[in-house]
Amino acid sequence: MIGKVGRDPPYATLTPTGLRFRGRVYPCTIGRAGLTFDKREGDGATPRGVLTVTGMLYRPDRIPRPAPWAMPIRPGDLWSDDTADPRYNRPVRIPHPFGHESLRRADPLYDIVILTDWNATGAPGRGSAIFLHQWRRPGYPTAGCIALPRAVLHRLAPDLVPGTRIVVL
Repeated sequence: MIGKVGRDPPYATLTPTGLRFRGRVYPCTIGRAGLTFDKREGDGATPRGVLTVTGMLYRPDRIPRPAPWAMPIRPGDLWSDDTADPRYNRPVRIPHPFGHESLRRADPLYDIVILTDWNATGAPGRGSAIFLHQWRRPGYPTAGCIALPRAVLHRLAPDLVPGTRIVVL
């Protein structure tokens, strides 16, 4: 899903005060277990280190395409989070016999999903699906992703191009 969008992608930094991007700090939430250097599937933590944006998904039935490289979330699109699955930490489709998360949610949290390269090799147990997505409400933690207010996510999505680095301090 990596698209050719320019030569020098920007970077963002996750700090204790929020997500710093292009000179501004935006409120965000992280995993319920805080930050970790030793990310594991289901631990509820956001991994420390450098994440790289690899693509974007969006709900075409709810919002217009937020960026030219964004790919639609279709009915039946899932994300594998089962460590026994050979397609662990990858997009999959129904029917899928292993554990998974639906990308086409009833709530708006995944109307825009910024994909990162966390555990790109799909090493079992290292954690799956570290996304940037919409938050539920201020202060409400995620299962490990980085969540932003809807208006902020929609404003930043076109600028979080593939290759953008997100430094998690």
